[in-house]
Amino acid sequence: MRPKVLSLLKIKSKGLEYLKRFCEVDVLPYPDREELKSKLPEYDAVIVPLNYRFDSELIASAPKLKVISAHSAGYDNIDVEEATKRGIYVTRVTGLLSEAVAEFTVGLTIALMRRIPYFDSMVRRGEWDDHQKVWSRYREMNMLFGKTVGILGMGAIGKAILRRMKALGTEVVYWSRTRKDVDAEYLEVDELIRRSDVIVLILPLTPETERIIDERRVQMMEGKYLVNVGRGALVDLQAVARALKEGKLKGFATDVYPVEPLTESELFDEAFSTVLTPHYAGATVESVEDISYQAAKNVVKVLMGQIPEDLVNREVVRVRPPEEVKMLGS
Repeated sequence: MRPKVLSLLKIKSKGLEYLKRFCEVDVLPYPDREELKSKLPEYDAVIVPLNYRFDSELIASAPKLKVISAHSAGYDNIDVEEATKRGIYVTRVTGLLSEAVAEFTVGLTIALMRRIPYFDSMVRRGEWDDHQKVWSRYREMNMLFGKTVGILGMGAIGKAILRRMKALGTEVVYWSRTRKDVDAEYLEVDELIRRSDVIVLILPLTPETERIIDERRVQMMEGKYLVNVGRGALVDLQAVARALKEGKLKGFATDVYPVEPLTESELFDEAFSTVLTPHYAGATVESVEDISYQAAKNVVKVLMGQIPEDLVNREVVRVRPPEEVKMLGS
């Protein structure tokens, strides 16, 4: 009997076709929780979108489950600790997604430093009445070239950002939960903030990283730019809003928020010094197709008794070795 896989979103054709070569596949986009709980006992694997909470209650309802494949780079919507206790492998995706997010991050940073969205809006509102009105604000804008960029997080996306920032003529320093073999100096967080002109966040959300940019660290950022493409809860948004209002933080750009979608915020009043985007850094034709394929490949690898490169909970192999989850021939 072939393994049964449930996808909680409509995965793209390449990933779906690959998965169907090895498994029986059902697609149930964003189901009601009670409906999902009733169906999960049938399945050996599940593919979970970023904005669907897959918690301990759902995991407990799936006694056959061997792999939870996140259809994203982030995985804080999945109870990884509970999955690990039950010997369930949790995977995520990188691949082209890392390149898409890194490219977006550089664009977001430049848009913030050069105030591109603000001046685009000025033109559209018909308020561009003379060149002097724009050029007189040059003191409030900066080039990225020649600046020091501090990257918090040096996984696949962080490394892709590093390559691009270096190519643009910046010095890069970084902090990560573990040191990496990269062409950048490792610094502790406070020293990184002191040394950097631009601070970029690309960390997962964990107990260690939650509000890593708190009020104290926001106050250290006077005259600096902050860019968040990691998770919304990495940053104290109220502290950021106050620092912008007081003119201390020079600018803030974010693609992620503690609660999504964002419908109201003090940040809306700071149009000149903010760029706010709706959590879409990885949204391109190329990356979305690749995300589905990588998520599918991760499922198949686990069910073949292999350890995927993007396994999140590596300690799970001690709870349930790969040969115990193997259902497919190599």
